[in-house]
Amino acid sequence: MAIQIVTDSACDLPQEIIRKYGITVIPFYIHAGSRAYQDGVDLSRREFYEHLPDYQPSPTTAVPGPEIFRQTYERLASEGATEILSIHISIQLSAMVDMARQAAKEIPSVPVTVFDSRQLSLGMGFEVLTAAEAAEEGRSMEEILSILEAQIARTHVFAALDTIEFLRRSGRMNFMLS
Repeated sequence: MAIQIVTDSACDLPQEIIRKYGITVIPFYIHAGSRAYQDGVDLSRREFYEHLPDYQPSPTTAVPGPEIFRQTYERLASEGATEILSIHISIQLSAMVDMARQAAKEIPSVPVTVFDSRQLSLGMGFEVLTAAEAAEEGRSMEEILSILEAQIARTHVFAALDTIEFLRRSGRMNFMLS
C-alpha cells in the first residue's frame, strides 16, 4: 500500500480525485444555529453557501480532536500503509495541524508525517494531489516533501469576495475597515 495521504475538508478537491487516489479526508465540523455538521459529509458546500445569509448566529468551524486522527492513522496502518503523509490547512488559519501532530505522536505502528500546507482551499488541494500522484509513482517521503516545498514557493491563493460580511461575522477577519 505504501504512502497514504490524509488531508482535511478544506482542500476542496473534487470527489473524483479523492476516490481515484484513495485520499482520506478528515472533515471540519461546522456549527450552524443549533446544528453541527461534518463538512462535505452532512452538509455540502452548495448547501452551506445557499443558507449562509440565513444562519443566526453566523456559522463557526471546529477541528476534530486528536482521537479522530489517531483512529484514521491506525485504520490506514491496519490496511497496509507503510507511511502516512497528513497534509492540512495552514496552521495560521486553523488548529488542524496541531491535532494531527498530537495524534501522530501516539501512533507506533506506522510513521506519520504531518505537513503544514501553508495554504487553504485549492492551494492546499493541489499539494494533496501532487503528493498523491508522487506516492502513486513510488516516490519516497523525502522526495514528496521536497516536491511540496518547491510547490509552495510557486503557489498563491487569491479570492474575490462579493462581501466581507461573513468573514467579519465569523471572527476570521482580524482587522477593521474604516
